[in-house]
Amino acid sequence: MAENTYFKFPGRIVFVGFGSVAQGVLPLLLRHIEMPKDRITIITGHDRGRAEAEALGIGYAVRPLTRANFRETLAPLLGPGDFLINLSVDVASSALIEFCCEQGVMYVDTCIEPWSGGYTDPELPIAHRSNYGQREEVLDLKKKFKSGPTVIPTHGANPGLISHWVKRGLLNLAQDILGQTTVPASRQEWAHLAMNLGIKAIHCSERDTQVGLPRKAPGEFVNTWSVDGFIGEGSQPCELGWGSHERHFPADGVRHDFGCQSAIYLNRPGASVKVRTWTPTAGAFHGFLITHGEAISIADYLTVRQGDQIIYRPTCHYAYHPSDDTVLSVHELAGRQWVGQEARRLNRDNISDGVDELGALLLGHARGAYWFGSKLSIQEARQLAPYNNATSLQVAAGVIGAVVWAMENPNAGIIEPEDMDFQRVLDLADPYLGAVSGEYSDWTPLAGRHHPFAEDLDMDDPWQFKNIRVT
Repeated sequence: MAENTYFKFPGRIVFVGFGSVAQGVLPLLLRHIEMPKDRITIITGHDRGRAEAEALGIGYAVRPLTRANFRETLAPLLGPGDFLINLSVDVASSALIEFCCEQGVMYVDTCIEPWSGGYTDPELPIAHRSNYGQREEVLDLKKKFKSGPTVIPTHGANPGLISHWVKRGLLNLAQDILGQTTVPASRQEWAHLAMNLGIKAIHCSERDTQVGLPRKAPGEFVNTWSVDGFIGEGSQPCELGWGSHERHFPADGVRHDFGCQSAIYLNRPGASVKVRTWTPTAGAFHGFLITHGEAISIADYLTVRQGDQIIYRPTCHYAYHPSDDTVLSVHELAGRQWVGQEARRLNRDNISDGVDELGALLLGHARGAYWFGSKLSIQEARQLAPYNNATSLQVAAGVIGAVVWAMENPNAGIIEPEDMDFQRVLDLADPYLGAVSGEYSDWTPLAGRHHPFAEDLDMDDPWQFKNIRVT
């Protein structure tokens, strides 16, 4: 195989959806997966990526998938040993996963999607419009298909790479604080390590400073990745993994009455909620508490139980400050009662400058705060791969890492990012992530809260498990 080839694949690959992320993934796939181009097919609902696909010599069909036609559309294109890469919106991930398990087809997506309208359908209970509810649907399929082709839902940058950065961050902290270099060998050992370190909260912390021209116009939603995807997830209920140390339940918070109980939701859209967070370059800022799968799966994965009692779980959530024009777009969207703007624009080739800084912020341990992740500029992204900006390339790197890992491990069944070999995936993704590093800080969410107005803050430490050591 060529030097830059990761895998020689004998099967067929079908892309479902060909928006900004898929357009960014395709060049990486052709660079690293050795296979005939006529064995790759794109099925999508629009013409927006046709020029990019045809420039690379890949077949392109506008054929929107629906509940009624997805099986008859995909059946002639996929069989045992083939691969479906789902990067669509408005196509139910659980339906495609069930189809792939039945047909012996490997599968990767970057988030768990419902059918069109599923995020805001007033006929659906709010809990089932949540990412928690969508994840539980997939976990039910895992019980139904106990073995079979490798299926990896939620593996882009976040969710996806963020779970591997959490593990890398925990190992770095273990070495610096505990003098421990052993890599945990099981889910239980990872959870015990997080507890022994005193990890109270984990933010998926992201600040995007990319600037595109022209600037946002009134009535226009501008974004650096899928506009439809962000409007959808921003309109979902605000969700976060709920830590065992938390004592003050949100006034509009709701616990689920089904599933693993690792998360809660608020009765309001995630893009209407702001949280304090930190990244090394940006420093402290406010991010939107957008629902994301990693907030639920990481909290679940790092839970420590004694019998039926939960004795440790960190609070986990996404904290996202998108590009400045996207912030204005969200503000306008909220004023429209979450009815999306008619004009929509993806900033990619028109971006003049900026960086996407994305990583895992681990809080509460003996050294305060530790961030581990990627700082990728638009200039670096353009040098590394065509049809990308900094945001899409971070996601594309996570997708190609998952695709190669699945090809190397084709019979793992339905798994989540936390179940994978984190170091192998990072080795595959790192060449496309710019500066990957870890940095300490003394920042906490309480920093500066006395200024310019006094607040009634709960300053004592409720974390009685802080010094517990479990072996």
